[in-house]
Amino acid sequence: MKLDTLTKWIRTSSRVVFFGGAGVSTESGIPDFRSAAGIYQSEHNSPYSPEEILSRRFFDKHPEIFYDFYKSKMLHPEAKPNPAHLLLAGLERQGRLDRVITQNIDGLHQMAGSTRVQELHGSIHRNHCLGCGRFYSLKDISGSEDVVPRCTACGGVIKPDVVLYGEMLDDEVIEQSVEAIRQADLLIIGGTSLTVQPAASMVTYFSGKHMVLINASSTAYDHKADLLITDPIGALMGSIAGSLDL
Repeated sequence: MKLDTLTKWIRTSSRVVFFGGAGVSTESGIPDFRSAAGIYQSEHNSPYSPEEILSRRFFDKHPEIFYDFYKSKMLHPEAKPNPAHLLLAGLERQGRLDRVITQNIDGLHQMAGSTRVQELHGSIHRNHCLGCGRFYSLKDISGSEDVVPRCTACGGVIKPDVVLYGEMLDDEVIEQSVEAIRQADLLIIGGTSLTVQPAASMVTYFSGKHMVLINASSTAYDHKADLLITDPIGALMGSIAGSLDL
C-alpha cells in the first residue's frame, strides 16, 4: 500500500525535504491558480487577465486595479493550516524534516509551526514601502481604507513581498532550497504540477534515496518519482500523522 510505503520512508529518513505548491493549501480553502475553480478562471471586475494584473509592470502602472484584484482574490486571512501543514510541522519538531520549500505565499506552514521554510514566491505577510522600505503587516494592508495602501511615514506605495510576473526569485532563497534538496535523503513533492519555472526545475537536484510525488494530476516529472500518489494531500498526510503519533 502506498500510504504504508511513504510512512515507512518517512520513519527511516533523517533528512526529509518537502517541496509544495498551491494544492497544499486548497484544502484550507485557498483556491489554486490554474484549475477549473482556480483564480485564473474566476470572474473579476477588470478587462485585464489575472496574469497581466499580477505583473510588476502592471503593479507600477495601475496599483489600484492590482490591489482590487489582490485583496479580493489573493488574500484569505480566515484560512487555517490543514493536516498536510500540521504533519510537516510535527516532522520538523521530531528532527526528521530539514526544510519546507513552498511556492505558496499564504504563510500557512509557519502558522502550523514550521520554522524552516523557504518561500520561493514570497509572502502576503510581508509588505514594504517602495519609497522608504518601511515594513507593514498583512493586517495593515487588508485593514487599509484606501484601495492602494500607502506608507504612513513617506506616503509611498506599499508593495506586497510576493514575486510578480517580471520579477526574479530571491537568489539566496533559491540557493538554500537547492542545497536542501541536494542533501535530502527523502524528497516529498506535493500539490504542484511542476510547471512554474524556475521553481519546478529545482527538484532535478535531488539524488537521495526516494522521491515521492503527491498530486491529483500527472506531471512532467512523474517518471523520476519512486512513488506516485494521487490522493488528496491533506487527508493523506493526516493518515500518516496518525501512524507516526503526531
